[in-house]
Amino acid sequence: MAISISQLTRANQPKPPRITIHGVAGVGKTTFAAQAYKPVFIQTEDGLGTLSANHFPLARTFEEVLDALAALYTEEHDFKTVVIDSVDWLEPLIWGKACRDNGWASIEDAGYGKGYVAALNLWRQYFEGLNALRDDRGMTVVQIAHTDIKRFDSPEHDPYDRYVVKLHARASALLQEHSDVVLFANYRISTVKADVGFNKKVNRAMGSGERVIHTAERPAFLAKNRYGLPETLPLDWPSFVEAMPDTLKVMLLPTSTTNA
Repeated sequence: MAISISQLTRANQPKPPRITIHGVAGVGKTTFAAQAYKPVFIQTEDGLGTLSANHFPLARTFEEVLDALAALYTEEHDFKTVVIDSVDWLEPLIWGKACRDNGWASIEDAGYGKGYVAALNLWRQYFEGLNALRDDRGMTVVQIAHTDIKRFDSPEHDPYDRYVVKLHARASALLQEHSDVVLFANYRISTVKADVGFNKKVNRAMGSGERVIHTAERPAFLAKNRYGLPETLPLDWPSFVEAMPDTLKVMLLPTSTTNA
């Protein structure tokens, strides 16, 4: 049937967000995700430590990750958040699957970046599984990633270093496109001028140990959000939920108060 103007609609049923959080080691990314509403973890690394959370057995192949997504889609359960811990440990599993499918000894064997392009099809399959859980099962998606410092070559300024998700550039771009929120987690740091003698002063970093999440991109780090969030929030799930639109709060933390 042909598309018609009469089919236009402005109704927009809110869906649970797809969240990626990356940050420095030990800052509390997994703890943040474990505070989500009824979470279940799909682990590609043993990152839970002493945290008590429902989780599948450690996935050692890409197929096992897809099997866990399929179980959450087809079986009865009351989980409301799926957590992938972590996407950068998922990446070698994806590369392994691409190598097995194509008879390569390593992802580099295809030459000229072709192996990484082939891996993108597997990334898309994985994201489709996450989208199905969000769209059909009403589950919030949280993907945890480690961070890396890479040089950014700007066409407008001199090159500079920034924190980015620790993935191959093509996969990182796909992850960012898929995510409604990309959070950068770090310790709050300020700088002060310190006198080192001989009429010289240097900048020294001062930290209180406070952990924060950044929601908007800056030259120093990758971040974004589609919800008009404050630029910086405490690194805890209730504070994050309280900053989200009222239409989403009930999905993320039903006990949260709203202004409605």
